[in-house]
Amino acid sequence: MADTDTDTAPGAQRFIPPRPDSLDALRAAATGCRGCELYRDATQTVFGRGDATARVVFVGEQPGDIEDQKGLPFVGPAGRLLRRAVDDAGLDPGHIYLTNAVKHFRFDLRGKRRIHQTPDRLHITACRPWLVAEFARLRPEIVVVLGATAAKALLGPTFRVTRQRGELLPWPAVAQHPEDFRQVPVDSAGHTADAPPARLLASIHPSAVLRADNHDVAYAGLVADLTVVARALSA
Repeated sequence: MADTDTDTAPGAQRFIPPRPDSLDALRAAATGCRGCELYRDATQTVFGRGDATARVVFVGEQPGDIEDQKGLPFVGPAGRLLRRAVDDAGLDPGHIYLTNAVKHFRFDLRGKRRIHQTPDRLHITACRPWLVAEFARLRPEIVVVLGATAAKALLGPTFRVTRQRGELLPWPAVAQHPEDFRQVPVDSAGHTADAPPARLLASIHPSAVLRADNHDVAYAGLVADLTVVARALSA
């Protein structure tokens, strides 16, 4: 991988269209993002996917090796596990939107293998405008953050998934910058309205389940968290 400039990055904001009218418009614009150095070594930008009217938005960390190759989030082993957990929790996969806090794969090259590296603060900050832009086009009832990187991107560095996982919290009031998520566009002229009230739940990332010493216990915990979501949607 190329050396990382750990001090500065231009950020994604300059690459976002001024008034994108759809998620497809954002997705197209994201292919040219140069907001941090990760684009140099990644195969492609991996943007969010799913129903624009999704009741649940999942936010993970970053694409993995398979996602980087295919250009879609959550299609590797962790994604397959998440889909199974969604089914076991009784959530409708047709009403889900999947995205990541960071849109390019960060890795170390060891021989021919690309080894995942956790994004750092620079990458999370640089890529955050894409998340804000995505949320402006979405109207979720519940946001699910999967793991520490997603939590840092939306909730700030002091939030701890281990302390508050499985709890339904008010969204966007719990966000680090709730003002970024309180208004949503209503037309192409730039008019906005208040975003509908929603909730947020934090859980572990499915990749943590794959790495867990006791896989069954970790998986049951993820399903239990998602069951809280399913019950809240049906209440």
